Amino acid sequence: MKFLLIKPGDHKTSNLFSVTGPSNHPPLGLLSLGAMLESEGHDVEILDYYMEDMPREKLENYLLSSDAVGMTVLTEDIKAAVDISGKIKEIDPNIKLIIGGPHCTFLKQRSLQDIPHADICVVGEGEFVILELVKYLKGEKKLADIHGVYYRDNSLIKSGKPLQVIDDLDALPFPARHLVDKYDYAKLPWEKQSKKKVTSMISSRGCPYKCRFCARYGNSIEGWSYRKRSAENIVKEILEIDKKYGTLWIVDDNFLADKNRAHIIFDKLLENGIDINFLIEGARVDSTDRELYMKMKKVGVKLIGFGIESGNQDVLDFYNKKVTLQQIREAVELAREMNFFTYGSFILGAPIETRNHIENTIKFAYSLKLDFANFGELCYAPGSQLWAEAVKNKKISEDETDVMADSRRGLGNLTHEELREYTNRALKNFYFRPTYLLSQIYRAFLRKDLSLLTNGMKFASTLSS
Repeated sequence: MKFLLIKPGDHKTSNLFSVTGPSNHPPLGLLSLGAMLESEGHDVEILDYYMEDMPREKLENYLLSSDAVGMTVLTEDIKAAVDISGKIKEIDPNIKLIIGGPHCTFLKQRSLQDIPHADICVVGEGEFVILELVKYLKGEKKLADIHGVYYRDNSLIKSGKPLQVIDDLDALPFPARHLVDKYDYAKLPWEKQSKKKVTSMISSRGCPYKCRFCARYGNSIEGWSYRKRSAENIVKEILEIDKKYGTLWIVDDNFLADKNRAHIIFDKLLENGIDINFLIEGARVDSTDRELYMKMKKVGVKLIGFGIESGNQDVLDFYNKKVTLQQIREAVELAREMNFFTYGSFILGAPIETRNHIENTIKFAYSLKLDFANFGELCYAPGSQLWAEAVKNKKISEDETDVMADSRRGLGNLTHEELREYTNRALKNFYFRPTYLLSQIYRAFLRKDLSLLTNGMKFASTLSS
């Protein structure tokens, strides 16, 4: 059989200066499904709408040679997913459309209502489920007997057997990265990017921590836990990646959560003498370790991202971050000492936050030696503890997704518009500070590479317009 796998989105929304934007990340979930299907002899093609325009005629050509379509759905891409699924069914009303991803996992059968043209919804991990769905498509198995699916039966939405969590992540094949060779996931804001292509990988699923704002599968899936691949399995994949790619995004929620495993990984990579740029998207400040960071520097780590969230200890405690302001300072300082590019994310609008809290967070962000920063308003998302509490207190309904903090709904002390004004001002002022600009110019000359400054000016022009 041939599967067409789709990542919905709009490539026009990709930001050149975005550190973690969709144009920087191959769709790992689809690549994993592709690997499973190919291991059983099936053909796979992937379309990433963040990376190319897809006129109706072009989509029609892809559908002509496909037996089924799979689509990963993020809640922020729901409009694009609805539009694309509608076009698919207009072109071929009989082709089976399978959806999966976070939106489906958190909202389950409701996803089939949100995307009315979809036939089947996969909840949770889909690698083994997709092989069971192949049997269904061949008439060899009933949907009612497949784990982790919801499906349409005339006017009803029914469920299959309870989903199963994959315990042994080492048993999964490495993502089929060749399926997106046609795309260039290399729009990064630093360095000349003359080295080979960019790809990404994940070494664990889930997170051992329980921050209240985070949309966690563990809050909605029984038995979902933090699972990690072995150091040996990770190193094997990185060595394979090193043969073809020059830059690797590590996209775990917290790649350094197990510091013993991290030491083993970097020790083995040093033994093998690889030549690749590592970008660690997610790390906690309490995983800071000088010896480990030294190894990371020698291996080729170029960037590390921290979820900082707030410059107020009481807000960090409210979020259940279990870190201190001093740990944040020390982590950023050490990363800077290693000459890593540093990225920090901040959330404004916690229910206990006042204007004074927000001003403190902005000042705190400016005091840190960060190369990149992002400021966003608090979002109550399905799967988060804050969302569940707000539903329980009848401040939002179960039918609402991604509700922004807003005092008019009892979700904080400031309106959404006031929070948006703070985030916009914080972002703009962060990059236009004289101390920041002088620091970046100095670092650029030390690196003998002005590309970050060049791209930074392009980004600045968008902020000032």
